[in-house]
Amino acid sequence: MGDLLGKPICAHSDYAESWEICDHGADQSVVAEGPYRGRRLDSLVREFPHELFGRHEDLGQFPLLIKFLDAHDRLSVQVHPNDDEACRYMPGERGKTEAWVILATEPQSCIYAGLKAGVDEAALRAAIATGSVEECLNRVQVVPGDCIFIPAGAVHAIGEGILLAEVQQSSDITFRLFDWDRVGPDGAPRPLHIDQALASIDFQLGPLSKATPVAIREVDHPVEELVNCRYFTIRRHTIAETMTMPDERRCRILIVLGGLLSCESRDGSQELAVGETMLLPADSLPVRLDPETPSVVLEVFWD
Repeated sequence: MGDLLGKPICAHSDYAESWEICDHGADQSVVAEGPYRGRRLDSLVREFPHELFGRHEDLGQFPLLIKFLDAHDRLSVQVHPNDDEACRYMPGERGKTEAWVILATEPQSCIYAGLKAGVDEAALRAAIATGSVEECLNRVQVVPGDCIFIPAGAVHAIGEGILLAEVQQSSDITFRLFDWDRVGPDGAPRPLHIDQALASIDFQLGPLSKATPVAIREVDHPVEELVNCRYFTIRRHTIAETMTMPDERRCRILIVLGGLLSCESRDGSQELAVGETMLLPADSLPVRLDPETPSVVLEVFWD
């Protein structure tokens, strides 16, 4: 998180997540530069919905949460509910569909994405009882550049030695199914949510695989569409020369994964380096991206 993304961490604690853009209850992004410096994202959503969202001005809340995750150890086996199920557990909460773009790995790093073919609820319950959940999980080895789409209802876990960018619905509801028999700082096992997790699993999903990038042909530089779902679209741009991000009356998110570039709009210029994320309001577009060095940028938006 510090070495590759330049996050301002220190030696006093472990740092596993960086929430880059969020509008979720008390967890709020704050404007870093410009005339609205210091303002929380939720206040801008309320005061400037048209300027921020354009054709999506009726949203009422920023719908996505953007983060970086640094998994030194493998994370717990989890499942997130869909929208309807999330509301039953936490009124007003969204479900959580997400996608991961892998930034760095160690040799043999893997993620667990979905259940193996043929694993049903009875088989999973039996594995939970015997502590053999890993035998039910679909293991996928990953390298930098891979993308994995995790729909709500999919059992999943991030393996050790992985740094990734995550795009997800704005939700913080997680049901922990299995925690590798670990204990917390107090020496006791961390709580599990087995009944809620089992009720949230979509057993029809089966094993998940890496996303297949799709080349976008209507632009003059390499662009790959990694994910296109009802909640968000993720495209990866490889930029060596100046390009324009057009005005389509919707906001966009830029996540810089490589290089250094400046973002030029009628409101001024902002330099963006690796690990930095920028929210482009609909009213700020079009903008020009000028790479000082060849750059890799994720573009995130929704229809």
